[in-house]
Amino acid sequence: MDLDVYVTAHRAEWDRLEHLLRRGGKLTGAEADELVALYQRTATHLSLIQSSAPDPLLTARLTQLVARARATVTGTRRSSWRDAVSFLTAGFPAAVYRSRHWWIPTAVLSTLLAVLIGWWIGTHPEIQSAIGAPAELREMTRPGGQYETYYSSNPAASFAAQVWTNNAQAAAMCLVLGAFLGIPVLWILFLNMLNVGVAIGLMSGAGRLDIMLGLLLPHGLLELTAVFVAAGTGLKLGWTVIDPGPTSRRAALAKQGRAAVGMAIGLALVLFLSGLIEGFVTPSGLPTWARITIGIAAELAFLVYVYVLGGRAARAGETGDLDEADRSAELPTAA
Repeated sequence: MDLDVYVTAHRAEWDRLEHLLRRGGKLTGAEADELVALYQRTATHLSLIQSSAPDPLLTARLTQLVARARATVTGTRRSSWRDAVSFLTAGFPAAVYRSRHWWIPTAVLSTLLAVLIGWWIGTHPEIQSAIGAPAELREMTRPGGQYETYYSSNPAASFAAQVWTNNAQAAAMCLVLGAFLGIPVLWILFLNMLNVGVAIGLMSGAGRLDIMLGLLLPHGLLELTAVFVAAGTGLKLGWTVIDPGPTSRRAALAKQGRAAVGMAIGLALVLFLSGLIEGFVTPSGLPTWARITIGIAAELAFLVYVYVLGGRAARAGETGDLDEADRSAELPTAA
């Protein structure tokens, strides 16, 4: 493409579109129709220039022009409580449901890794001695030791807030860093499973595995599920970089990125609930069976939420993405 010739041929249309935009709401019916037609043509011009002869200054001008025209043509709307309800009852669970082929294998493999690490440490005293001195290990695993008192080391509300913040950060890192081919996500997962495996292994070696499971399961089921969902979404985002599918890589990443943002908001709420359980239920005086029952009930409630509400919304066409009116215009790709 000869950019100078192309600009000369279409500059008048761009200037005319800018003139109509400056007039705002004072357009006649014919001028409004003209604005829509010019908006569509300018969007096509921008796509052709970006793909054939990208020029930073011209691209910036046309991008701004197309954005202004789109806002004028489609109008703006404000978010409402209806949007929040729709997100919680359809958008978020549908996004989790649609990504199940990523996070379920992630959950299974990660759990197996934690169990394997725990078995390895618990059945090999020489590995335990490499982790810490015998006195240190006894202090960690004895009745009333560090593992047991960890959950009651701070006031429940403060501890729940701290746990929620840490877990939300871990989930957000999985979602954000997934764009780097998913490699950082795998590292974050490994560190989490290593910590769980070490705790299980040391307590198992001390003959107190039942106590450790009684402390982990009430909050850990829901908490780890949220982390697995975040990791699966991050890995899916990383795979999109490698294989964007039938759309352009830019469009595919934009779609997955928007889904990841929505997922981060929803998972923050899930982790808030698990944080409440960890702060108020795990260290409580309830019997072990009662605490574990609460954890299982919370996990089952989340799975029902995803598979019933999310599955129904997904079958109805919900993807968890923004509404078309709220997304940036997807420009046609030049052949």
